Amino acid sequence: MPSPEADLPFSVHIPFVELLGLRLCRWDEGVAEIALDPTGQHLNSFGVVHGGVSMTLLDVAMAHAARSVQRDVGVVTIEMKTTFMQAAKGPLRAHGRLLHRTATLAFTEGEVRDAQGRLCAHASGTFRYVRRLPAADRTVHPLQTKAVAPDAVSDAPAAPCS
Repeated sequence: MPSPEADLPFSVHIPFVELLGLRLCRWDEGVAEIALDPTGQHLNSFGVVHGGVSMTLLDVAMAHAARSVQRDVGVVTIEMKTTFMQAAKGPLRAHGRLLHRTATLAFTEGEVRDAQGRLCAHASGTFRYVRRLPAADRTVHPLQTKAVAPDAVSDAPAAPCS
């Protein structure tokens, strides 16, 4: 069930976030809220939301909380610890909060709650603020704000695991 408030546009193009169907509901003053209406593809073998999906919700919410106070830079996850309290089912909302920041680091916490407000998962995370500067011996691409360039996606089948 979609949230009653209007979704906000994500400020950068993150294909994985789009693939999962995450929605940005709030992004200001050190706080971010991300919503997800899980489908069958988000579930694990027990029929509940996969822990990796919950961790992604937390990571995205905490990263956006960190960026909400300085939107002209990116962030990368340095460390994240997640605790799962109970199985996540139905519509989910992740809340991220900036606890403290320095010139280069953001310290955050986040939680995922179900539609009844039950706490499903909690996390703490450390993020590094990054400007997209070139580095020696590698190409650094700018943050994508539009669709992915056609040459960045391959339609070739994946290599076998063996």
